[in-house]
Amino acid sequence: MICDWSIGDLPGLNKSERALLEKFGITTTGQLLTVAPDAATKQKLAVNLGTKIQYVNKLVALADLARLPGIGCQYNGLLLHTGIISVKQLAQMPAHKIHQQLLKLHVATLQRRDLCPDLARVQGWIKQAGELVES
Repeated sequence: MICDWSIGDLPGLNKSERALLEKFGITTTGQLLTVAPDAATKQKLAVNLGTKIQYVNKLVALADLARLPGIGCQYNGLLLHTGIISVKQLAQMPAHKIHQQLLKLHVATLQRRDLCPDLARVQGWIKQAGELVES
């Protein structure tokens, strides 16, 4: 199952940015992935939005990771902060390495280990990513 979220559910997106995306007909994460599948279209979207390509790349990475039901818009930003930028990359990563990075991030930013997704959850994400990449 692939998830498609409201564009406003992406973390870090403010109301004016959401409104601008909606002005260009992008109301869901799936539409964003359809509109910006490659570097050239991402650049064109950045120009149309009046923003930098890095920002569009970030939005596309968040939308890509959000496709996985176990990640959605709850954990996609967290994974992005650990350096995971795509479902394909996630599918190739060892679970223990991602879990260590997530734990390190939680301790550094929140000073709490208990909020970190456990290793079993991370393994589930990797399994979902592998299934999506193979389909």
